[in-house]
Order: sequence, then C-alpha cells, then structure tokens
Amino acid sequence: MVHIEDLGSQFDAPLDLVWKFIQSPDDHGESHTGRRNIDGAPDPSGGMRVSWEQDVQGQWVKVVNHVTTFPPIAMMVHSIEGPLAGSKFIFYYSPNGAKTGVSAIGEFDSKMIPHGQLHSVVMASFEQAFNEDNAALRKLAAKK
Repeated sequence: MVHIEDLGSQFDAPLDLVWKFIQSPDDHGESHTGRRNIDGAPDPSGGMRVSWEQDVQGQWVKVVNHVTTFPPIAMMVHSIEGPLAGSKFIFYYSPNGAKTGVSAIGEFDSKMIPHGQLHSVVMASFEQAFNEDNAALRKLAAKK
C-alpha cells in the first residue's frame, strides 16, 4: 500500500455546481477521455457501483468502483476491479466562493502497477481527471 495525498486543488465552479456535476452521469461520466461502456447502479450494500472500460496503454481494462457520496463534503471510492483494485480513497470538497477546493487522500494498491511507480501513476491519473472535470465544469458554469 502507498499512502497518497493530493491537497489544495480548486475547481473553477462553486460547490453546488460541482455536486450537480458529480451526480450527473451525462455530465460527469462523459467528461473523461479513454473510457467507454460507463455504467452505474445502486449497490445493495449502499452507495453506487460504477464500472467502465479504461484505455490503459492501448488495452481496454475493466474498472469497477464502489462509490459513496456525502454531499456536499466528500466522495469515498473503493476500487474493486482494475489497475487500482484494493485501493480506498476520499475526495473532499470545500467551498471557496466561485471556486471549490478539492483534495484527495487514500491508500493505494495494485497488482498491475509496480509499487515503485504507483505514486506517479496515481498522481498522473488524478491530474488528468482534475483537468477534464475542471474543463467540463467551466462549460457548465458558463451556461448558468
């Protein structure tokens, strides 16, 4: 396991819009590149089970996450299947006027990614997801 903290990023949208975005499969699910066959359904144990196929170095890999949201504070993710299976992490959000602070903290594991590369792979994934989400949020904020 590798403990990772990515603190202090800010979305260019207010907190209420960030949560509308997170909870909209059409907006949030479509904001990420390299994903296909996105599906989500309530999980019998609570929360949502979200799955998709992810392009990982030219190969499609199935990813399944159990996601529990605590609007407007946090989203907890337990990776069940895929490159980060066994990982558990939290995104937490803080209002900052027209912006929203977002930080991520978790314990990451992988049977596919060498231990020495895990930190850099997770951070690169977080950066890509943040950039794609922030671009989508800017478009949504402009529509308001």
